[in-house]
Amino acid sequence: MTRREIRDSAFKLVFEQLLRDDDIEELYDIAEEIEEIIVNDEVKKMVEGTLAHSDEIDGIISNYSKSRTIARISKINLAILRIAVYESLYDENTPMNAAISEAIFLSTTYSYPEDTKFVNGLLGAFSRDLKAKESENA
Repeated sequence: MTRREIRDSAFKLVFEQLLRDDDIEELYDIAEEIEEIIVNDEVKKMVEGTLAHSDEIDGIISNYSKSRTIARISKINLAILRIAVYESLYDENTPMNAAISEAIFLSTTYSYPEDTKFVNGLLGAFSRDLKAKESENA
């Protein structure tokens, strides 16, 4: 599986969890039954990491979302943003620029064009601030 395929499957599971609020293990079972979403250890790691840090990640998203509260962000975009922020903060193998680029790809694939601008703007601001903090601490 490519990294993009892992991220795509993880996105679909995080999105589904937002819609259904089911236990993630149940969603894994459903995904495997219908055979439309690949579930392997790498997908599970990304999904479970994203869900485990969702409160912190939502706080970050809220901080950078000037025009929408978390409740007003579409579930598709929230899932995309959660995965991108998770990868930026917790996945040592994914550079922040790659996480943002992949989030924009997911948004372009699954969301509306104006939502892609929102995702890009929010993650761009987050990235600039995080890089500034890192250079201060270096």
